[in-house]
Amino acid sequence: MKQPAVYILTNKKYGTLYIGVTSALVKRIWQHKNNIVEGFTAKYQLHNLVYFEIHTDMYTAISREKQLKKWRRSWKIDLIEKENINWNDLYPTLL
Repeated sequence: MKQPAVYILTNKKYGTLYIGVTSALVKRIWQHKNNIVEGFTAKYQLHNLVYFEIHTDMYTAISREKQLKKWRRSWKIDLIEKENINWNDLYPTLL
């Protein structure tokens, strides 16, 4: 089932942040965790899902991703900590 989502990955609390968009969140995070996705996330070992939003359609998800990528780092940290104060890996909660 396709479920558009925006997500944020990191390697540690207050570490490097990566914002992405997908139509299959569980599958996409699994790919990141297993370094199947080459590039930035594999290079910096960004395997911890610390934030995600589910959207009703891909257009809205992509718009939100673009918006978040323009945000200041401090705003992104505030967004994460509003929902996930300890920066726990949320991937197990999806399974």
